[in-house]
Amino acid sequence: MDDKHEVQHMELEAGSTKNEGGLYNYVPGSDEEKRLVRKIDRHLLPMLWIMYVFKLLEWFKADRTTSYIDRSNIGNAKVGGMQADLKLSSSDYSLVLSIFFVGYLLNEVPCNMILSRSTPSIFLPTVMVLWGGMSIGAKGVNSLGGMVAFRLVLGLVEAGFFPGVMLLMSCWYKPVEMSKRIALFYTASLVSGAFGGLLAGGIIEGMEGVAGTRGWQWLFIIEGLATVVIACVAYFVLPNYPTTTKWLSDSERELAVARLGTGRDEEGEHMSHWQAFKIALKDPKTWVFMLIYNVLNSVGTISYFFPTLMTSLGYKGRKAQFMTTPIYCVALVISVINGWNADRTGQKAYTVIGACLCGIISFIICVTVHNNAVRYTFICFGGAAIWTSVPIFLSWMVTMFDGREPRAISIALINGVGNLSSVYGSFFWPSSDAPQYVTGFSITTALIGFAAILVALAKWRYQDKGFAGIPQRGTRW
Repeated sequence: MDDKHEVQHMELEAGSTKNEGGLYNYVPGSDEEKRLVRKIDRHLLPMLWIMYVFKLLEWFKADRTTSYIDRSNIGNAKVGGMQADLKLSSSDYSLVLSIFFVGYLLNEVPCNMILSRSTPSIFLPTVMVLWGGMSIGAKGVNSLGGMVAFRLVLGLVEAGFFPGVMLLMSCWYKPVEMSKRIALFYTASLVSGAFGGLLAGGIIEGMEGVAGTRGWQWLFIIEGLATVVIACVAYFVLPNYPTTTKWLSDSERELAVARLGTGRDEEGEHMSHWQAFKIALKDPKTWVFMLIYNVLNSVGTISYFFPTLMTSLGYKGRKAQFMTTPIYCVALVISVINGWNADRTGQKAYTVIGACLCGIISFIICVTVHNNAVRYTFICFGGAAIWTSVPIFLSWMVTMFDGREPRAISIALINGVGNLSSVYGSFFWPSSDAPQYVTGFSITTALIGFAAILVALAKWRYQDKGFAGIPQRGTRW
């Protein structure tokens, strides 16, 4: 056997070959590919997960709604004395909360446009440094105008993170690999939901008055410093895109591109931003998935009221906070299992529909049954349905758009409009409805049912479109 044929034989044994023209022939499931995917996982997932945890720790509140409606621990700070210190009325406080979304929505598309032509290992950590630095600087805010400006700019800065992460992951993983990994990434929200409010409360109470600084100011300072430190580490850990990442060998780089299928090597010629924007807007899938994501996020606003719901079940004070933790733990286990199964079967849309149906059953039981133990159990299952459907939907959605730049814009639009649900979702649960909260559970049930219908229609209409329609050998779609 001559040297040329011996090399080709060895490459075939490894699961990859080059044809006569020097192009890479991809053979799925080879040992070489498995080693590459493990290497990508080690560099990408842990770092993104930690970054997302620190982002979400700025979202959680510990007063009437807990969680991340305001995106920056503003609720914890309110309880810790910020409202009195800044002389905020109730309407002022609402303005401070909502102004964030103005900046967040306005800057999502520009940020992803920039990311699509820049290096993620610089862009994403820089965004994190900026919002961490701003958090530290919030100690100097002493008026309503200052806090409104801070929140507006914070929304502009944070807009680049989550859709940027979705874009980056879509450039590294095949559709059949996305569900389990986005489900794992999304567990950051569950960990933050379980412990973020308690951590913030501990900082406010434990640091009150230290060095002449209020507890709510220490909350911004400590979490801001931690955010900056993590971002500095991310500069050295995060990858860029498959053809521009230095820790890949030449053969690994070729395999990373080839295994993503025709059209997924998107490092070459760029279209203009305006062309990409028009393609994204003209694509009906952008609008369909935008509506689905907004509806799913509307259902997710129930998490803002978990402590309130625990109070209606008879738990008081800190115990009401502690009783929210099992909800997130159940959701974490179920969502990861379903993410793995969605990749194994290739049935992402049907997994989302199944989760929505489980949510419908759970929320109907919550509103019709008066036994508190039963209601608590099905609140756990309802939460699991939400946090199963959202990451698996995202793993399906990000593979449905061709071309990195149009995909970047579509993802940003879908994420930005989807998060507007945080503005109106808080009105679903009026305190006058306690203890059964018929209005909230009824709206939530209707919305998750509507989401199931929309996903079914999208699956029927677009099952053969986008990257989800590019079959990988040995993969069932």
